[in-house]
Amino acid sequence: MTAATVTLRVATADDAALILRFIRELAIYEKAESSVQTDEAGIRASLFGPDAKAHALICEANGTAIGYAVYFYNYSTWLGRNGIYLEDLYVSPDSRGSGAGKALLQHIARIAVAEGCGRFEWSVLDWNEPAIKFYEAVGAKPQSEWTVYRMEGEALRTFAEG
Repeated sequence: MTAATVTLRVATADDAALILRFIRELAIYEKAESSVQTDEAGIRASLFGPDAKAHALICEANGTAIGYAVYFYNYSTWLGRNGIYLEDLYVSPDSRGSGAGKALLQHIARIAVAEGCGRFEWSVLDWNEPAIKFYEAVGAKPQSEWTVYRMEGEALRTFAEG
């Protein structure tokens, strides 16, 4: 497969089942399959409903979906500008090396530049050496001085109520 056979399109509500399948494949790869709590209806509502805040792209090769990306806008007070945060970038294992991941990443980078965003950022698991090498090969730099914190589930509810 060559990069020339890879095409991108904006995802639609009809892609909800496909996106969920890719999310599950990504979760399996990241050794976190049990963490996926959404379903097709959840994907449809959160990505394509009237209050959707995130955007999705589908990557295809020869008419077959081989990957996806989900991103949303964030904001930097220091820059006084929006940025884009890449939530997911996934290409099926048998299509890796085809240029699909680079095409998805570059497409979102072009959106960031066209819309005057100050940053394009994402997270990667520290053990995911193939992804780290890919990101560094396209010019991304790790941000070693920041630690990501998360509050979710019961801890989030308890804190919000307290």
